[in-house]
Amino acid sequence: MSVSAFPAMSIAEAHQRLTAPGSLFEVEEREIRGTRIKTWKNAPPSLAMIFAMSAAYADRTYLVNDDERVTFEGHRRAVTRLAARLVADGVRKGDRVAIIMRNLPEWSVAFWAASLAGAIVTPLNACWTGPELEYGLTDSGAKVALADAERWQRLREHVDNCPEIVRVYVSRTSEDVADPRVQKLEEVIGAPNTWGELEPAQLPAVDFDPDDDATIFYTSGTTGKPKGAVTTHRNIISNVFNALAAQARMHLRRGEQPPPPDPNQRRAILISVPFFHATGCFAVMIPALMGGAKLVMQRKWNAEQALELIERERITNAGGVPTIAWQLIEHPRFSDFDLSSLENIAYGGAPSAPELVRRLKARFPKLTTGQGWGMTETSATATSNVAEDYERKPESCGVPSPTGEVRIVDANGATLPPGEVGELWYRGPVVVRGYWNKPQATAETFVDGWVKTGDLARVDDEGFVYIVDRVKDMLIRGGENIYCVEVENALYEHPAVMDAAVIGIPHRILGEEPAAAVHLKDGCTATEEELRHFVAQQLAAFKVPVKILFLPETLPRNPNGKIMKKDLKGLFEGVPAR
Repeated sequence: MSVSAFPAMSIAEAHQRLTAPGSLFEVEEREIRGTRIKTWKNAPPSLAMIFAMSAAYADRTYLVNDDERVTFEGHRRAVTRLAARLVADGVRKGDRVAIIMRNLPEWSVAFWAASLAGAIVTPLNACWTGPELEYGLTDSGAKVALADAERWQRLREHVDNCPEIVRVYVSRTSEDVADPRVQKLEEVIGAPNTWGELEPAQLPAVDFDPDDDATIFYTSGTTGKPKGAVTTHRNIISNVFNALAAQARMHLRRGEQPPPPDPNQRRAILISVPFFHATGCFAVMIPALMGGAKLVMQRKWNAEQALELIERERITNAGGVPTIAWQLIEHPRFSDFDLSSLENIAYGGAPSAPELVRRLKARFPKLTTGQGWGMTETSATATSNVAEDYERKPESCGVPSPTGEVRIVDANGATLPPGEVGELWYRGPVVVRGYWNKPQATAETFVDGWVKTGDLARVDDEGFVYIVDRVKDMLIRGGENIYCVEVENALYEHPAVMDAAVIGIPHRILGEEPAAAVHLKDGCTATEEELRHFVAQQLAAFKVPVKILFLPETLPRNPNGKIMKKDLKGLFEGVPAR
């Protein structure tokens, strides 16, 4: 169907058909934490049931990492062995188990083993420094941590400051560690290419409720310290159903019947976002295991290697953040590879230029494209804009699923009509239950099932959401949230800094990057390189300002004393990045 003849059915009509009684996407209302919420009636009740589904794909390849290839059966055996060991370590339902790794086959095994043992899985950002990792472990009260060798080197001197930790498993290390709390993960499950030879263990007997806590994912906060968003089994599985419903809606909007599930469909996904982000875990890793898809990993993002992998592994799905799509289509060797297997590219997590979808369609005429909006507090994707809808409205992040609701709210809490700009509020079964051990922050952000997103947005007459700006003092660099106050606090720690403000400056590929304006104390000196190095000792590399300008006077402020950051943005125009 041409875009001009689209749509054959309105969003409301499509949702009505999708959710008809007896359908896969039937919706019912339930009271969850005192609020009536629309939920997916036929969604599996727990992650344990999602894991059980993977048995149907036993001989298929699930994980590819360089020369390592793991089948679904090999993955299942490693998971059961590790789950049994975690129970032997004393892990019980509700305990926190931290994962501190880059994307590796062991990450997935650690996630599912901890989940099946009844633990609240707590992934920590693999880019974090040692002090940041220490904070995540102590804030969550993690009992066990599973780390790769690189993260262990950052963490080792901080373990003694984490009194709840009883065991640390380290993967891919040749080092023998004398600490009795530390053990090589390979001593429990072996290397990935041998997992298929493991003797499976009995799965722990754990009773799960859909509204039990399942994970804690850390998101930056305006206080400068990350907050742990607590997701439930229902939150995560509802996210999977949101994505499935968006695809089905696409067919109905075309005037087609959604195709029935095909158990023989072989999808191959290039995973280009980290598992420790809600998108990588909830929107990629878990649906892949549920649907029998192959996940192909990279040591770190590299566009040329990605093109090679698309050809070699016959990748059907790619994406993550807009940066990735841009770098693929603009690579000078794009035409050297057979990319005919690619069927879908979808992204979110950062601003994307409207021209991106046009460029993608020019490169891949049969490609299905899409973008969405979400946040850690909505368990990844909350609105979706897919295929012809995205081509028609590339500036929009889409519409909520049949179980989701959006409101645009003014400063007084009143709901605004279509076209008016206000703060975006979202409600649905994907909204997390709150922040770990932070009742005040929870009460400020979550109201009667709604999450106050901190995004300024508007909604058009069809229900499509357009993000206009952010209320929160935050920028997004290539999908990574950077709260300006956290970087400013790091700058203020330098003895020469009197005044500091961090803002986002546009970047065509990454969306935006952090930059800082600084005023030094009288009689003090500092260089840009010195301040960048100083910040890098405290924070992850992606948070370090790419530009630092020194102002001779204190920074401009309004009558309330707040720095007027809009007045600073113009200072960075024409200043070359490092």
